[in-house]
Amino acid sequence: RAVPSDEDLRECKYVLNKAAGLLLKGIYDVRLFLTTKEKFHDLIDSEWQGCKGETTGESDTPEEVKDTSVGEPEPKRVKLDPEEEKKVEKTDRKRFRGQNKSRPHTKPTTYEEKRLCLSVIQKRECTFGDKCTFYHDVAAYMASKPADIGERCYLYETFGKCEYGLTCRFSKEHTTPDFQTTEKEDLVKAFEGRTLTKNNLSKDLQFRLRKRSVAFKKSEEYLKTLSNNKDKKRHHGNANQAEVCASEGSADPKDENVAADKQVQPYNPPPVKTLGPLTDADVTKLRPCEKKQVDFRDKLYLAPLTTCGNLPFRRVCKRFGVDITCGEMAMCTNLLQGHQSEWALLKRHESEDLFGVQVEGCFPDTMTRCAELINTYADVDFVDINSGCPIDLVYKKGGGCGLMTRTRKFEQIIKGMNHVLDVPLTVKIRTGVQEKSSIAHKLIPEMKTWGVSMITLHGRSREQRYTKLADWDYINTCAELASPIPLFGNGDILSYEDAVKARETGVSGIMIARGALIKPWIFTEIKENRHWDISSSERLDILKDFTNYGLEHWGSDTRGVEKTRKFMLEWLSFMCRYIPVGLLERMPQKINERPPYYMGRNYLESLMASQNVGDWIRISEMLLGPVPKNFIFLPKHKANAYK
Repeated sequence: RAVPSDEDLRECKYVLNKAAGLLLKGIYDVRLFLTTKEKFHDLIDSEWQGCKGETTGESDTPEEVKDTSVGEPEPKRVKLDPEEEKKVEKTDRKRFRGQNKSRPHTKPTTYEEKRLCLSVIQKRECTFGDKCTFYHDVAAYMASKPADIGERCYLYETFGKCEYGLTCRFSKEHTTPDFQTTEKEDLVKAFEGRTLTKNNLSKDLQFRLRKRSVAFKKSEEYLKTLSNNKDKKRHHGNANQAEVCASEGSADPKDENVAADKQVQPYNPPPVKTLGPLTDADVTKLRPCEKKQVDFRDKLYLAPLTTCGNLPFRRVCKRFGVDITCGEMAMCTNLLQGHQSEWALLKRHESEDLFGVQVEGCFPDTMTRCAELINTYADVDFVDINSGCPIDLVYKKGGGCGLMTRTRKFEQIIKGMNHVLDVPLTVKIRTGVQEKSSIAHKLIPEMKTWGVSMITLHGRSREQRYTKLADWDYINTCAELASPIPLFGNGDILSYEDAVKARETGVSGIMIARGALIKPWIFTEIKENRHWDISSSERLDILKDFTNYGLEHWGSDTRGVEKTRKFMLEWLSFMCRYIPVGLLERMPQKINERPPYYMGRNYLESLMASQNVGDWIRISEMLLGPVPKNFIFLPKHKANAYK
């Protein structure tokens, strides 16, 4: 027998492995990387313990580091019939789908037993005096303060000073032995007078909003026209009824009064002083051509993502080439009441050159006033109406997707907001509410007459959520109906090839949501028309940038560190779905394909592929130090929360 050469053996192995991959319906290079669930977690845990042992000199991981996540308790199971067992299996599957609606919400303040008084940091007298419950003795505070995370403070090195002073978790770099903070004068002068973050809520405005002393002149003008139209309709309805009664020979004395009113109508003076054929309001009002114009066409739009679409994440996406950014959905009623947490969603970084805010509401009066408030006190390039939110809390009160079925209210909201805004008004919608009853194609021609500057269409209904692929054929049909108004398409874009196919339709641009959460470098891939086999170390650098931006935005004290950690963990619940391009057997990865268990090309790549919340916490500990003893985290979605 002839002995096969090494090349023949290699070729034979490759063919067999290729066939095995096709049989398993795998999308990865099964020769090296596929593994089982148990082996995957065993390797991750063992290597992590080894890494911890090398750094700390211990072989075992401390108990509090092993798993700080919250697990769902397993119910007691009773032996059932085979048919009933199948029913139980189905219900168990449902338990691990959807949202963790009753997850614990731990306030960042609980991670510190006692804080240093702000008056000590700002070097002023405490207004609370003896009643103050915070530390005033700096030495006592420093003795009880948790250990520093690192030796270099990002805020101190970037801006020349750290406003958190002694409370900073990197305070060693800018604190003297006698507990005095230092500054870098050259850097402080460079940033003097420069505003990095705009749209902050001032204390004065917050006070006036809470006392309801803010004037909404333009909104009141528009709302008066609505009430006048209602009165006219009622008057015409009564007049028509009187005419019908008169033709039928009715002798009711009420009809005589109606007829008299019809003959002699009292003079009602106009609400504003007139000057010739035009009113003062017409003279000063901005015409549509005088409003700020924004060129939306052929741009990449980062969707307004609730929870994950925060300012630090948007800064990461700006680094990778996104053109349009938008703040997270804000409730109009909360903005009008001066809620600090809601106004934080409107904040804009100086790097966001084309930025908008998204508001949600279901009544013309609140939405119009909210638009005027944003127009007066915020710096934005456009305002977006959320008419696509599917969650029950919003939909059941008539907002979000509910607006699509309330066309009269929707029209009044759009016209009212257009009346008070000096910037373009855009709308984000879905195909409809029910899966088999699309209504977007009926709404879009009407929106053109209402004054919308741009429409974004998510190619799914409220019922579908993410169970099926986005309908890009329907998006194409709607784009033709919307012309000449730009329409952006949204749904299932995870690679530049998906973006190319989307642009082949009639859309003016594309909006990216989950694709940006899974791989924020997707904007670079689309602009450069390539697949980027990004390494695990480069992905860790992205997380480092997010950490630095988070410490700058939320603070470098314990509260800010844990807030940054929380939002990082929320992001990692999406980022773990990414499959490295170098491991794919066929490209590109599809957004609806969940990866099997596979081993990465190094330990860090494997760790980033884990769908267990405990492993995400380990990644956060690499950048933000160990979690506090009472730390609890449960992700929004159950699908990625457990082993």
